[in-house]
Amino acid sequence: MSLKYAVLAALLEGEASGYELSKVFDVSLANFWPATPQQLYRELERLAQDGLLEARVVQQERRPNKRMFTLTAAGRDELRVFAAEPPRRPTVVRDELLIKVQAMDDGDPEAVRSHIEERMTWARGKLDRYRRVRERLLDGRTEEQYLHEADRIGPYLTLMAGIAFEEENLRWCTRVLAVLNRRVPLG
Repeated sequence: MSLKYAVLAALLEGEASGYELSKVFDVSLANFWPATPQQLYRELERLAQDGLLEARVVQQERRPNKRMFTLTAAGRDELRVFAAEPPRRPTVVRDELLIKVQAMDDGDPEAVRSHIEERMTWARGKLDRYRRVRERLLDGRTEEQYLHEADRIGPYLTLMAGIAFEEENLRWCTRVLAVLNRRVPLG
């Protein structure tokens, strides 16, 4: 899959500038489809040239003008066709930390312990952000109310996947640290 479809899906939420879209990616899509702001800006331009997005310029007084992007009918059609196709292949995990853990018996378990603790810090930070987004989306409703009443539930369902992913990261890291603490005590 290309970044194209992630951008089109993000714009289902409504008009956004490149900057706003990068924030959407950072909060809601980065858990399964990361992209740098530069990649997003290039993709926005390409999609606009292809007629899948419409761009308009918003004049600003004390800041540079900004371009706002919205989906066109052709963009919605393209996304609809993509969503109906089966995924090409299952998800593949490519995680450098797992290679370090795999090799730690011949390396430095203390360094791996530090990497695991860092991963836990990252996971906690992401969980905190995801939970704030969740509370904002729910806006006082229960999850069941939201899933029954909301116009769009896709963003919430993907957010649930991100939360589950980071919770599992924390469980795994906790288990690895417990094993390391039994086998290789600190100091």
